[in-house]
Amino acid sequence: MLAVSPEVKTNPLQKANFCSRLFVWWLNPLFKIGHKRKLEPDDMYSVLPEDRSQHLGKELQRHWDQEVKRAQKDAQEPSLMKAVIKCYWKSYLIWGMFTFLEEGTRVVQPIFLGKMISYVENSNSVTLHEAYCYSAGLSACVLMWAVLHHLYFYHMQRVGMRLRVALCHMIYRKALRLSSPAMGKTTTGQIVNLLSNDVNRFDQVTMFLHYLWVGPLQAVTVTALLWMEIGISCLAGMAVLIILLLFQSCFGKLFSSLRSETSALTDKRIRTMNEIITGIRTIKMNAWEKSFIDLITRLRSKEISKILKSSYLRGLNLASFFTVSKIMIFVTFITNELLDNWIIASQVFVVVMLFEALRFLSTLYFPMAVEKVSEAVISLRRIKNFLSLDEIPQLNTQLPSDGEMMVDMQDFTAFWDEELDSPTLKGISFTVRLGELLTVVGPVGAGKSSLLRALLGELPPSQGKVSVHGRIAYVSQQPWVFPGTVRSNILFGKKYEEERYEEVIKACALEEDLQNLKEKDLTVIGDGGTPLSEGQKARVSLARAVYQDADIYLLDDPLSAVDPRVSRHLFEQCIRQALKEKITILVTHQLQYLKDASQILILKDDKTVERGTYSEFLKSGVDIFSPFEKGNKQPASSPVLGTPTLMSESLVQSLPSPRPSLKDAAPEDQDTENIQVTLPLEDYLEGKVGFKTYKSYFTAGAGWPVITFLILVNITAQVAYILQDWWLAFWANVQSDLYSGALIKEDVDTMIILNWCLRVYSGLTVSTIVFGITRSLLIIYILVNSSQTWHNKILESILRASVLFFNSNPIGRILNRFSKDIGHMDDLLPLIFLDFIQLRSALE
Repeated sequence: MLAVSPEVKTNPLQKANFCSRLFVWWLNPLFKIGHKRKLEPDDMYSVLPEDRSQHLGKELQRHWDQEVKRAQKDAQEPSLMKAVIKCYWKSYLIWGMFTFLEEGTRVVQPIFLGKMISYVENSNSVTLHEAYCYSAGLSACVLMWAVLHHLYFYHMQRVGMRLRVALCHMIYRKALRLSSPAMGKTTTGQIVNLLSNDVNRFDQVTMFLHYLWVGPLQAVTVTALLWMEIGISCLAGMAVLIILLLFQSCFGKLFSSLRSETSALTDKRIRTMNEIITGIRTIKMNAWEKSFIDLITRLRSKEISKILKSSYLRGLNLASFFTVSKIMIFVTFITNELLDNWIIASQVFVVVMLFEALRFLSTLYFPMAVEKVSEAVISLRRIKNFLSLDEIPQLNTQLPSDGEMMVDMQDFTAFWDEELDSPTLKGISFTVRLGELLTVVGPVGAGKSSLLRALLGELPPSQGKVSVHGRIAYVSQQPWVFPGTVRSNILFGKKYEEERYEEVIKACALEEDLQNLKEKDLTVIGDGGTPLSEGQKARVSLARAVYQDADIYLLDDPLSAVDPRVSRHLFEQCIRQALKEKITILVTHQLQYLKDASQILILKDDKTVERGTYSEFLKSGVDIFSPFEKGNKQPASSPVLGTPTLMSESLVQSLPSPRPSLKDAAPEDQDTENIQVTLPLEDYLEGKVGFKTYKSYFTAGAGWPVITFLILVNITAQVAYILQDWWLAFWANVQSDLYSGALIKEDVDTMIILNWCLRVYSGLTVSTIVFGITRSLLIIYILVNSSQTWHNKILESILRASVLFFNSNPIGRILNRFSKDIGHMDDLLPLIFLDFIQLRSALE
């Protein structure tokens, strides 16, 4: 747990006035700094109190707990979606009204523009004063739309951020509380995928959610305005929109199904990748790199096939945004022509602008909302399933009425798996009070670790009871450290008190070890830091527990990983001296310390063989060594530095958490104690992205012939898109001449011109559709294929890297490349490029 630097920069949003909030002026100081130099993390403002993860997580957790209780009462499945709605409905409602106003100003703009054009065409229909009023109204609507649009997206992104942070808080909290049976129902890969991919869906779904109801409402309003403008012909164009929405509804269902399948395949790939990275040294010792590369490649191929299908659906949705307004305008004017209706320039502008307003909402935001909601529902379901897993029962550590701290277990029987005939623990009884030391001994597999797990509440009783009164500190059989300094590993979030800290260091025999480290207790250890031996990690874990100053200490064989001299020091200075006023329960195979114990509990075959003091055993003639004569040959207590230690299968099953242990040290010819490994920072680029990067990205997905073809298709689509508007204006001028009498419709030349206008306009519309869809699908194909190529390159490079690479880079950092970053390349980048190309084309 690394120290957190104090947040000294107050967030100016807290004191910003109305205008500053409206126009986001409170960010100007940050923009000025960014203009002068590169922004650093220290330049960022502190997080607002209402945006802190603890506050957000507790708030959503409260609603989730209420939903779980309601579901249990009604014998139903709890709904995480209901909890989210209850927590955030007020924010959604407020900003939903902003969306309504924003789209209202967009719809009114074509009306004002049409009146202004009518004045230019025929000044008798509109007075100059009215034209000025319409012009002012149009300007006000444009300004209001710009302000409302960006305010809405900013605040809805903030709501999405809050939801994401709250869900992350709940997932982290749940991961720390999972019971052992529940841990068998999930994997590290699934948890990583939930935190890196699934929660990110809520950043996007909140932005588009309101368009699910604003979209249909706007469509009805636009239809009414079109009817007033050109009559029944508008229904033909709206029919195109309805057909498109039906297709998009089918796409949404298919996309939801593909997303579920993709998530399951992604979980499996990430889980396998995590196992490979964790066991990379074993893989390299046996030269298994090729086999595991093939394994991940096969998993990735199945995943990418689903991703490609879902991406094609997304591409068709975005292609519809590019083409549907052109189709609607085409069908509307063709129908108008078939009905022998006239159309003038002002009507053309109004109709085109109304359809353009409808295009953004009904063919971009509405389909995006359907897609994002489908994704979010799948992610909510996956998160809900994880949050519904069983937790460890919360222990009642409050002191009894007499105030006496104690640990009491009476006739305790428990099963790890109730389907088994033999219990894990059977008929265990003992009582330990303040200042007493209970040593638990027995052969391997006798249930000693399970006994401590029962005291922690992780092994619920099927018979008997267990009472624990006081704060607990637990030292697991498998010592662990996290990435950070030695000091932060020992403090574990507690305040640094120098005198107490030095006492703990001395009691846990860490003084000499810290002297051998270059940065002393500020040396970075853990994943990617300085390697530690098993004995050193065991002492750091013990020091962490001792520094917490708990009431009850559960020590699961911490003496087995150290040599006899250090073992004696730990027992005398730490267990007997530093913890002399505590309740201590020590699991050990070091029988020489039994005579110093207040009580001895001997386990064999999951039940108590004997219980008493050392002197009582001597007086009664009980041979306390007999249970160890068979099947209890222990390995050397102090492993050779630099020699990898393998975990047994039974040990892995008894671990309290899925946290991987760093078992591997340096090569045998190196002095582990004095190795200094600096945790490297991740490289990042700043400034503009160079052409070389874009070139590498695209050429990884296809060769130059395909890319050249894509460029030609894009140019053709854009030319057809622009020419269609230009040709429509030409056709409208011809219609205006007919309307004014400048041309005679029965004239042969006029008929030829009208037929030619119709044919060219039809050809341009078909070209826009064909080339627009082809462009979308081709971009998706190239960029998804590029993602697959880069994944395979990264995989090959990672598995071919030296062991030093894995020593200096945390597992989480490596795994993040294969989860979050690859996820962005699969889903986000293809859509961003396609969206950029289409929007840029629309602006040209």
